[in-house]
Amino acid sequence: MANNCNPTTKVCIQTKKVFDACLKQASYEMVTITLTDVNPANPTLPLTFVSGRSSAVLAEVTNLSVTRLQSRPRYGRIEADLVIPIKINYTDATGTAGVGTGTLTLHEDVVLMLPEASVMPYQVEAAVSVIVPNGTYDSATGGYTFIVTTCVSAILKIVITVELIIPTYGYAIIPPCKEYNDEVCSGFFELPLFPGANNTI
Repeated sequence: MANNCNPTTKVCIQTKKVFDACLKQASYEMVTITLTDVNPANPTLPLTFVSGRSSAVLAEVTNLSVTRLQSRPRYGRIEADLVIPIKINYTDATGTAGVGTGTLTLHEDVVLMLPEASVMPYQVEAAVSVIVPNGTYDSATGGYTFIVTTCVSAILKIVITVELIIPTYGYAIIPPCKEYNDEVCSGFFELPLFPGANNTI
């Protein structure tokens, strides 16, 4: 980068501009998650819960409804269902470890600032992270269903893909990659080739 603090040029970049966002964190108990695509196939029931967490960064936003507030015209009521893919690790009755995928659906009803009317439409996105600290197998279903507790962090955002003019200091300098090695020869290669070879004659 340049040594001074004055940008040398301006560039146009395409990016997502976030007009407003909010963070929702909550825990939910007695959540039913039914697994599909279990691996290995046809595990021996019953199953024993091991661990679980979300398997995607973004949730699927469905059943979206946006209503501008008459008392606050720049804001709107955002109602939506967030469908979050979940991966559950388990062991079956034979002790064989397995994994399956399911979904967690959450309904959100929040207020966010909305951009002014424009040709390019805004979108509602939800970045999510979910952990499943505990769960029990639901033997009543006879399938691959767990009753779990979930800890959810979700960031709801109003975004538009835009072109922005920004100041720049030029291209970034990318350092060379450092190859991994276990350094079993560390110290050996630093030795002189012959005894006293580093001594000045």
